[in-house]
Amino acid sequence: MKNALAERVAKTVRDVPDFPKPGIMFKDITPVLQDGKLFTTVTNYFAERYEAMGVTKIVAIESRGFIFGAAIAHELSLGLVLVRKPNKLPADRIGVDYALEYGTDRVEIHKDALKAGDRVVIIDDLLATGGTAAATVDLVKQSGAEIVECGFLIELDFLEGGKKLDAPHHSIVHY
Repeated sequence: MKNALAERVAKTVRDVPDFPKPGIMFKDITPVLQDGKLFTTVTNYFAERYEAMGVTKIVAIESRGFIFGAAIAHELSLGLVLVRKPNKLPADRIGVDYALEYGTDRVEIHKDALKAGDRVVIIDDLLATGGTAAATVDLVKQSGAEIVECGFLIELDFLEGGKKLDAPHHSIVHY
């Protein structure tokens, strides 16, 4: 691990074998959230990272990205844009479809959530294969906003999801 925070997070994340299906080692972040001091430290880490970058909005990916995104947006007094699965947002929306192993999925934001000139950070808890994050990058670009960085608590390097992102990205913990 690169630093003390990465080591602390890695020690706190719980491995759950065979979830949600056999052969998957699920990285459970709930122990990080349950440790108030660690959750605050993670939030402050990201806030300090983005404070001087001229960010105007935090874009958070459903659902665990909402937790970190909301905390970071609060700390920086920035607006929060929610990226949701289809038919979860009530107003006019734009969306991007993306491929899954078997089929497709879609992410959406409100049509008026971002505008040209916005400088955004995309936040999620974990970068795995990169499909949802890459679709979110496309969605943000479609809105005319500029992506400063994608931020993740955890990155599963062996899945190479970062290679799918057409934007810079940063993760605290790498497995």
